[in-house]
Order: sequence, then structure tokens, then C-alpha cells
Amino acid sequence: MSLTHRTVAMMMPVTDIDRARTFYTESLGLDYTGTNDEGSALYALDGGSSLVLLPRPDSRPSESTAMSFEVDDITAEIDDLERRGVVFEDYDLPDLKTVDHVCVLGSEKAAWFKDPDGNVLCLHQDA
Repeated sequence: MSLTHRTVAMMMPVTDIDRARTFYTESLGLDYTGTNDEGSALYALDGGSSLVLLPRPDSRPSESTAMSFEVDDITAEIDDLERRGVVFEDYDLPDLKTVDHVCVLGSEKAAWFKDPDGNVLCLHQDA
């Protein structure tokens, strides 16, 4: 299973472009299509969407979710990504609790992980 065929449009600042490119290509399995003139790593996604990793050595990650991938089977995606070395976050807060990395939010299931820069990424599935 791969996240390559999920709809996303995102400009993501990263501090180390080579480290980020390795994570997004190898750990997430996204389709790396090359580097542009400013050194950004480019990824093609289904539906004409793309992900651009911007080399920004002084950038700091947002504390909120930066990007979320809609998936059909969140458990299968978590298993696949964990096999690739992705570490999922677990929460035990009054309004946010995960069980086996998954939080049920109304009619949606969600799970979170971070890229090497600490950007929070999410998988979500309509329940």
C-alpha cells in the first residue's frame, strides 16, 4: 500500500531537503519526480495534486497537522507505514485519545505521525 494515490496539495518547508526527501520517498512511498531550480523536492500525486518540499533551513514545524492523507483502510496503512519505519503518535487527552494509534472523531478515524522536521502528518478515514 502506498500514499502516492491520495489527494493532497501542499508546500512543506523542511530544514534538510535530503533527509526529508528520503523520508517522503522511502518511508511514505511518495512518487518523487525531481528537483526544481530552487532545490525543492517535487512529488506527483493522483488527481493532479503535488507536494513540494521547500528547503528552508530556519523553518519551524507547526504544532498543528500540516497535511492529511485520506485513506480507505487506516489500520492497513498504519501497518504498512510502521513496516517502513514510521512512528505514530499516541495521545491520552480529555478530548483526544488514541487506541492502537487511532482516534475516532465523530464519523472519522485519524492517526498522526511526524516527518523528520517535526511536521505533523495525519491519516484520516471516513468511518
